[in-house]
Amino acid sequence: MRILLIGKDGQLGHDLSPVLTALGTVVAVGREGLNLANPDEIRQTLRDLQPHVVVNAAAYTAVDRAESEPDLANAINNIAPTIMAEISQELGAVLVHVSTDYVFDGQKNTPYRETDPTHPVSAYGRSKLLGESGIQQACDRHIIVRTAWVYGVGGKGNFVKTMLRLGAEREELRVVVDQVGTPTWSLDLAQAIAQFVLHLCPSAANQTAATGIYHFTNSGAISWYDFAIAIFEEAAALGFPLKVRRVVPIVSAEYPTLAVRPAYSVLSDQKTAALLGNPAAHWRQGLRHMLKQLAESA
Repeated sequence: MRILLIGKDGQLGHDLSPVLTALGTVVAVGREGLNLANPDEIRQTLRDLQPHVVVNAAAYTAVDRAESEPDLANAINNIAPTIMAEISQELGAVLVHVSTDYVFDGQKNTPYRETDPTHPVSAYGRSKLLGESGIQQACDRHIIVRTAWVYGVGGKGNFVKTMLRLGAEREELRVVVDQVGTPTWSLDLAQAIAQFVLHLCPSAANQTAATGIYHFTNSGAISWYDFAIAIFEEAAALGFPLKVRRVVPIVSAEYPTLAVRPAYSVLSDQKTAALLGNPAAHWRQGLRHMLKQLAESA
């Protein structure tokens, strides 16, 4: 089985490369190998490589900058995956695409199901929702995996790495307490994606039934403030150098951003657990494993 991994240099791509290698021959491309803002380049790459499976882990994820760059966000998050879907359909390949909790407005207070109405409140969220729609219309065999609050050892940065950096520099930090979601370790997400691939690959018994939208995060729910507290507790236990003494909870209005964030973005994993046969690990377990990885790689 030939697998094309798009977005190899991001934190999710970093973990997907070795995980997918266990399933078949993986060709992994990043920004330097594939310009996602160039539709012709996407078409040519897929036609040249003739993959059986396309895994798209790439995205425009600069949520605030997307407010002033909506065209670029749309090109990468909507037009590019739609083209991947069209060529996957042409080649008879399957497509696994990673989406986001930002397709919801965050006004619920119970976990979002895949069937809940979408209502993105940011340019980033709108571009991701359009990408979902394009894939659904263009490719018969696809899985769209919505996830949230992803962090990992790879990639340029994430909330965990930012907290560790700031916690080593400052005695006091202010962190938002009125946004609730589920932190998701990128390796747990990568392993779930590999399981999704197995349900869609040519040897799968019932590919059509598996097609559609699924939610995957680690389990549990927490605010950014409480997540920061947990990061520092776990990091201190592992001997990370920390200067921080106080973490002050603040509301979103005290930390204004260009893009609106969902206040509540917990995703229900019932559909995913039923397909994959097991519930996701708790977010704290993922955090502990990630910090151990980070300590070992330092």
